[in-house]
Amino acid sequence: MDNRQAIGSWLSGPRAAMEDAGADFGYRGEQLGLPEEGPNSLARPGRRLGAIAVDWALCLLIAYSLITHGYDQGTGNWALGVFFVMSALLVGTIGFTPGKRLFGIRVVALETGTVNPLRALVRTVLLCLAIPALVWDRDGRGLHDRLARTVEVRV
Repeated sequence: MDNRQAIGSWLSGPRAAMEDAGADFGYRGEQLGLPEEGPNSLARPGRRLGAIAVDWALCLLIAYSLITHGYDQGTGNWALGVFFVMSALLVGTIGFTPGKRLFGIRVVALETGTVNPLRALVRTVLLCLAIPALVWDRDGRGLHDRLARTVEVRV
């Protein structure tokens, strides 16, 4: 192995290095029983980040215009409260928020295919803490989804 291969394996990460060595990890979502592509496949991180950005912008707009009547120190906190209520209610009832719907993803429970309000509440509390959402497993699911036993899939 020359230096370029060693550096390249370090830059691409341990998964790529193991795949180059012959390990077969399968596709993302295979262990969960999800298809590789198309409807009900695992939503990619770009779609999920876009959806949460749209949801956060909507909540910030609501807090800015309806609650604080302008930007002040508490606008971000109010936006987090609006985000919590919106996410818990909408994911718990219909399975998606406006941002998720715009990006074509929805939240489902692994066992039943629908999310009950208690799971949505657990998921939303962990999502608002932010740290569980930043820790991902090999399938790309955040810790908040793992603990709530949910997954975000494409519509």
